[in-house]
Amino acid sequence: MFINHAQIAPALMSAVLKAAERAARRIPPAFPLEATVAVNPFLGQTGEDLASASARLQRVAGVRATRSRSDYAAAIAAGHITDADLQAALTASVSPLKPQDIAALKAFAAAADDKEPAALPTVADLAAEATGTDWPSVIEKTFGVWAAGQFDRGQALWSPAPGAQAFASWRAWATHDLTPEIAGLSGFCAHVAAAPDTSERAIFRTAEALGLNEAAAETIFHRLYMDLGGWPQHARWLLWQAELDGKTDQTLTDLLAIRLIWEEVLLAHVPGIADKWAETVVAHAAPVTPSREDIALGILQDALERNHQVKLSGLLDGKKETGTRPALQAAFCIDVRSEVFRRALESVDPAIETIGFAGFFGLPLAHKGHGSDTVEAHLPVLLKPGLETTSHGDPKDEQKTRIAARTARAWGRFRQAAVSSFAFVEAAGPLYAGKLLRDALGLGAKPSDHAPAPHVAGGLDAKTKADTGAAVLGAMSLTDTFGKVVLLLGHGGQVTNNPHESAYHCGACGGYTGEVSARLLATLLNDPETRQGLAERGIDVPEDTVFVAGLHDTTVDEITLYDDVLPAGANKDIDRVRDWLKQAGQIALAERAPALPGATPQTVPDRALNWAEVRPEWGLAGCAAFIAAPRSATAGKDLGGRSFLHSYDWQKDKGFGTLELIITAPVVVASWISLQYYGSSVMPEVFGGGNKLIHNVVGGISVIEGNSGRLRPGLPWQAVHDGEHLMHQPLRLSVMIEAPREAILDVLERHPQVRELFDNGWLHLFTLQDGKVDARYKPGLAWMEAPSSLAA
Repeated sequence: MFINHAQIAPALMSAVLKAAERAARRIPPAFPLEATVAVNPFLGQTGEDLASASARLQRVAGVRATRSRSDYAAAIAAGHITDADLQAALTASVSPLKPQDIAALKAFAAAADDKEPAALPTVADLAAEATGTDWPSVIEKTFGVWAAGQFDRGQALWSPAPGAQAFASWRAWATHDLTPEIAGLSGFCAHVAAAPDTSERAIFRTAEALGLNEAAAETIFHRLYMDLGGWPQHARWLLWQAELDGKTDQTLTDLLAIRLIWEEVLLAHVPGIADKWAETVVAHAAPVTPSREDIALGILQDALERNHQVKLSGLLDGKKETGTRPALQAAFCIDVRSEVFRRALESVDPAIETIGFAGFFGLPLAHKGHGSDTVEAHLPVLLKPGLETTSHGDPKDEQKTRIAARTARAWGRFRQAAVSSFAFVEAAGPLYAGKLLRDALGLGAKPSDHAPAPHVAGGLDAKTKADTGAAVLGAMSLTDTFGKVVLLLGHGGQVTNNPHESAYHCGACGGYTGEVSARLLATLLNDPETRQGLAERGIDVPEDTVFVAGLHDTTVDEITLYDDVLPAGANKDIDRVRDWLKQAGQIALAERAPALPGATPQTVPDRALNWAEVRPEWGLAGCAAFIAAPRSATAGKDLGGRSFLHSYDWQKDKGFGTLELIITAPVVVASWISLQYYGSSVMPEVFGGGNKLIHNVVGGISVIEGNSGRLRPGLPWQAVHDGEHLMHQPLRLSVMIEAPREAILDVLERHPQVRELFDNGWLHLFTLQDGKVDARYKPGLAWMEAPSSLAA
């Protein structure tokens, strides 16, 4: 039979590049430190279930996506998993490999833990075994040094090839980097110089040299991406940002080509590993299928989550109706940390009602802060900005702020420069010793005054004001029974000396605080033109209702009110509100402080100013549920600071546009948060940020530990662990929505990427009726009636 080799090569090249694209899409993005937001580490694997994702991660990263047998056995012994939970999870599993009954599942959990999984080896791993030289470490460090300069976002004093494409930049660097040659890899520089000049051709050539085939290529490429730590995740973020603007980005392809060239050189350098590598390629070509162990561990994880669902369902025992006009309505972000403060505030006075809404308050802002022309995206990362805003104030004040910022940057560069840093230590060391001591004792500088009030660049016409106000109030289900004072509260965390500071701020605001969004909305809703337009749209806001913006500091449970837009005569009401907020803050702090190691309610504010404090607060640790319902369904219920609470009244939602927005935006963002905490707790070596005590910031992008070259995106270990045990219980999010089942299914049918989160078990979905659990979602757009919904 005649074989046309000219046709085979293009076909193979196309298959290899498609495999590279699929592997790249399995890498989650990592947002830079200036605006860190939680990202689902399984983002590229939501098309498969937990057991299958675990099997894939074992192959490419050497980690399981579930906890160990002994962890689940301990949960069974402690009563955190009951026989009913085990039976329900077993019944729900459709795998033919599942244990036959509860006894078999318990016996599996009680058996000794499996051997830790090991990823399939790279050529570098095999070469290290054969030669005794730690080639993976050599690659990590040399690659990390280049990448730190290539992707720097203003931290470095010098970058090797600013503006150049990654592959071209690395080739120029690697042809002069003698580190591999010194380590024993002779001819490395010449090999790089002779490599193809595009990453696509380099991928194809190296794939041929490595003997890759279509079946093996995807997981081999995925394996090499995981081998580079967080750098591919940064490249995935670059692609994410480009695609938001309808463009694309080549960086991920470039990084794969770079890593493949290392494999190609090492295979040629150590030909004795060729047979072992061929066996590895065959192993990669096998389909990714979960084992019996993977299935059983997945069922145990599901049982643990069902136990939490049963407990939560027991708390949701019906609505608590009030019906009277509240003296105060306080709208908080849906963030789980708000649940504690909302409950505390409502306990202070029965005339207080709270509302939950995403902390950007529906305003898609591209914002320029005080004294800055840098554009900040104050909105969820799933969306694009639609309004340009600024906090620029008086030109003289702006100039002073800019000069101060430039002086600080220049001073910082002087401190960090290669030569002047030594002189700085000699001259300023004693002075800084005193500063460090003051900061360690919590006596450092207090937070500065807030910036001028934000405003929309160019202003808004009357129609746009009214349309925007009506859309926001409608999405909040706040279209009648307005309180005399309506607080719009963004949130942010007060931390010191913490590169992950933005992770404590508002995820719905893109990793910034919610101050700008809250202040802008308060100004808009107090505007007479907006009020008139709202009335024309059927939303009658009483004349005596005043909207007030504020910022909830989640670290110390204090709320700052911005009274620069208050109408005359409102001060008396606001003074009473301030008293309520102070009382609620003390109640919330008393609840939260015991969970912080060594803290008391009195010491928490000082800890927030302490540069050496590694656990100023627990962030969103413990998050486990998302509830979209009227506040009457959750009011007075102690949900333990573990639930995202979104106010929603489906009877006011004509056409279910708000329901669609909730399911496709806040629910997805909450799932990202939940699964990032899950990944950082269960697989910290791959998806966690490492040890905060030895972090070094690299390029303003992320951190490395010590002097390694491995970027560590994700949550630091101290964010989920108190030193003795996990403070975050790794659970997939349970979503509970009070809305007609048909309306929910209609949304899922129109959004298949969201539907697969529920169909593949990354999220659990329930309906509520009159504040009680009504039904559980079953994969395939079906429902199971309550009460059996919680038992199976």
